[in-house]
Amino acid sequence: MQGALSSGATYSFNFNDIDAKKLSTAEGHVTLLVVAGTADGEKARAVGDRVPDRCLGNPDYKMITIIRFARSHTVIGRRIATAFIRHRIKTAAKRLQARYEAQKIARDARDDIFVVPDFDGTASSQLVEQGKGAEFQVLVFARDGKLLAQWTDVPSPKQLADVLK
Repeated sequence: MQGALSSGATYSFNFNDIDAKKLSTAEGHVTLLVVAGTADGEKARAVGDRVPDRCLGNPDYKMITIIRFARSHTVIGRRIATAFIRHRIKTAAKRLQARYEAQKIARDARDDIFVVPDFDGTASSQLVEQGKGAEFQVLVFARDGKLLAQWTDVPSPKQLADVLK
């Protein structure tokens, strides 16, 4: 584990997701935060696939994915990127819904998918100094924002399960 943040320290990072929902690392949920570049989609998906079944649909847990864009986009470029992200969210929701159904969780999986498009570095700069730190990060925060764990690659299912208990 490495990064600019200190395990055990408390942080309150705030974000607005693609649906304009206000999110925070210190809002009473255990927060799994994935910071990924546009080329890290498979890694982000792997993290989501490794979330233990006991966390699925559980309001005590939340996974937020921040997608960092390497360059600035025009308004039209942002609209195209946003449309692409929404398409990926729809696909992810279908996959997650299948897991929900297998676990007999009666809720819409789409309501549990939080994606923050970071076109200008505002979201990710809260976590690492611009231009510094890993392109891909996985961070887990306790309900009060205390940083419990951080990785610069996809954690194993056991590592993730141990920290999310």
